[in-house]
Amino acid sequence: MFEGFSSDLIDVGGGMQIFSRVKGSGPPLLLLHGYPQTHVCWHKIAEPLAEHFTVVVTDLRGYGASSKPADGPAHVTYSKRSMADDQVRAMASLGFERFYLAGHDRGGRVAHRLALDHSDRVLRLAVLDIAPTATMYANTNRAFAEAYYHWFFLIQPFDMPERLIGAEAEYYLRRTLSSWCKREGAISEEAMGAYISAFTRPGAIHAACEDYRAAATIDLEHDRSDDLASRRISSPMLVLWGGRGTVGRQFDVVACWREKSTALVHGEAFDCGHFLPEEAPEETLAAFMKFFG
Repeated sequence: MFEGFSSDLIDVGGGMQIFSRVKGSGPPLLLLHGYPQTHVCWHKIAEPLAEHFTVVVTDLRGYGASSKPADGPAHVTYSKRSMADDQVRAMASLGFERFYLAGHDRGGRVAHRLALDHSDRVLRLAVLDIAPTATMYANTNRAFAEAYYHWFFLIQPFDMPERLIGAEAEYYLRRTLSSWCKREGAISEEAMGAYISAFTRPGAIHAACEDYRAAATIDLEHDRSDDLASRRISSPMLVLWGGRGTVGRQFDVVACWREKSTALVHGEAFDCGHFLPEEAPEETLAAFMKFFG
């Protein structure tokens, strides 16, 4: 995977290091992964994208080979604002002040915050299989809670979810990935092995729980501040989601994002589950080429 990509740990300040892989010579395109994965989720489309873009794939703070800092008051350490700042600094270190941006799952939420806090950096924004965090929490019903039980499990106080997941970490990861994936065999054993290795690193499970605890607390505070100030995404948006997943059944995905944007928003569903870059790589690649290209 990632043949020809360089890899590095980028110092982004405050003792934080962000793991990155880079390949290509065209316009910069930053790809952000989701939970419970790493940058490896892009392995099926990163190389063909690198024929047209300078592709940068990173591990979010708390995930993969990136730093896993201790949690701070009010979960601010794992706020999407803090995680977005990491990515801006990482891209600047690579020489990219402005770039295209795509995020899947948690990476989409980091990308949302990045596009708000650093609007001058983002040329175009794609988010995969998410509706805005505040919208999803505000419209919780039984069907959503059953499908997204982890939103409510992972935010429980330390260290109950950490202990329970840690007792059978590989089982939990495999079960989670297989239940959200609707195309059998889409997640290769090579990728699965990389996810297991990353998920079982010291501190990884706790960092992921902190990511979700932040989403239910400090991130919502930031979202409310944006709404009060009428701050909206100003870059053109592409919204993609899995037609066999939960988001499209529960939300009018494009309409939700149009409420958060002052720019053009368009999107489509693919015949797959949650993991678009792995379940529908050809469709995702084509959509990215059309939107970013």
